[in-house]
Amino acid sequence: MATIVSSVLPAEWTMADVLDQLGGIPAHRLRAVPPPGMATEKDVLDAKRRCGRICELVDGALVEKTMGYYESLLAMLLGRLLGEFVEKHDLGIVLGPDGTLKILPSQVRIPDVSVILWRHFPERKLPSEPIPAIAPDLAVEILSEGNTPAEMERKRRDYFLAGVRLVWYLDAKARTAQVYFGPDQGEVLALDGLLEGGEVLPGFRLPLAELFARAEGRPPV
Repeated sequence: MATIVSSVLPAEWTMADVLDQLGGIPAHRLRAVPPPGMATEKDVLDAKRRCGRICELVDGALVEKTMGYYESLLAMLLGRLLGEFVEKHDLGIVLGPDGTLKILPSQVRIPDVSVILWRHFPERKLPSEPIPAIAPDLAVEILSEGNTPAEMERKRRDYFLAGVRLVWYLDAKARTAQVYFGPDQGEVLALDGLLEGGEVLPGFRLPLAELFARAEGRPPV
């Protein structure tokens, strides 16, 4: 799947071409204003401030993030567990599902959970801009019904192109996880699997069954 490098779409394109370029996302997730191909980082901030919409910027198009109640609960729980580990070992910072990051020149992505190590911040000085040009070390996405396989494949490839070192996709409905160490290097974890931090977060280990049990209000298994 090619990536648009210009903010102006080809004149012969239809809206179907735009949606296909974005991974076959549902039309209701693509904002019409500004027109696809013409949006900027400012529009990402304006959409949140004026409409309360959390949007990613992909090839000059504003794409609304999709997340339901349970997916949000899962993201916040995992973010808290990762945050506790990161703080304990003084590794960096953790962002939640509205943490905007410019990972590539034409893209603002908003992982549901991001872990960014201190190596990105000289003298540990955090950026002041609302959309810093940083790719996280670990990017976590909680899959929702509005996500498509093509969208998530493209997002995964873009993450690794930007320098992300580890990607987790959690499927709340199937109660599984997809763990990627590279754009084409990954594995699927069943419910009895173990989420591990690898070289990004050495020593972090979380049974997937425990994560889902906590999200569902059950005692950890």
